[in-house]
Amino acid sequence: MATRRRGGSTEQVLVAGAGAMGSQIAVVCALAGLEVGLYDVDPAMLTRADRELRDRMSKQIAKGRRTAAEVDDAFARLRMDTALSALTGVDLVIEAVVEKLEVKRALFAELDQRCPPGTILASNSSSFVPSQMAHATARPDRFVNLHFFNPALVMRCVEVVRGPETSDATVEAAIDLVERIGKLPVVLDREIPGFVANRILNAVRDEAIGLLEGGYASIEAIDTACRTALGYPMGPFELMDLTGIDIGYLTKQARFEETGDPADAPSATVRAKVEAGHLGRKTGRGFYTYDEHGNRTRPT
Repeated sequence: MATRRRGGSTEQVLVAGAGAMGSQIAVVCALAGLEVGLYDVDPAMLTRADRELRDRMSKQIAKGRRTAAEVDDAFARLRMDTALSALTGVDLVIEAVVEKLEVKRALFAELDQRCPPGTILASNSSSFVPSQMAHATARPDRFVNLHFFNPALVMRCVEVVRGPETSDATVEAAIDLVERIGKLPVVLDREIPGFVANRILNAVRDEAIGLLEGGYASIEAIDTACRTALGYPMGPFELMDLTGIDIGYLTKQARFEETGDPADAPSATVRAKVEAGHLGRKTGRGFYTYDEHGNRTRPT
């Protein structure tokens, strides 16, 4: 890639990790006119990402939300690769790999060696704060969390989380990128595990699971109360199934390993779901079951 930064703005982005979040972040950036690389060590993940993104875009075209020309141009700006090569001109990297600290730190250490000194390194992590990852690099001043929400194609909020050493210039560049791709930045001036949205959401989830495990109400009753009394677009169990029960599990487990507080550990209910492989919509079964088209059938 040749450098195309104009006026200090971000023109080239690398997204590391081609799962649901990483692939959608990549296409959101490409739709906004950026040159984007999508990296994953597993070629099957890239094949799947390409197929699912094209399917999503075809549906948006059919609904009149995008034109075929817009989508074709976006895919022309999106390259997929299994090698961390051609990083000489990348302005910003967004990491979206598995929620395991050692994996993220190893990736950032490699990126730090390969990327130009001016490249900003960002993590999409929802559980690890910048200071836990930034010192795997020699550029903690150019490290920030850019936390997108699932599905990234739809959700407008992106939490911009600065670490103790993150520079003002890095935060400003992150905000500029978020606004450029049509999202709404929510800036945290100090890091805190879970950031803003997930700290509030986790409190709701914990209470919902407590009500279920205590035998006070059913899954459907709790979800219905949240939708009809509180105005939530979906209940906490429906949302856990949508985003992936394993994601919440890994977030809670990481927090528990950090604090040692049993209150921070995953609940018995969530642990049992993960151990059984019942992770929500993506596996066809979570708190509810789903048919082959992803339509909900009944609580499990």
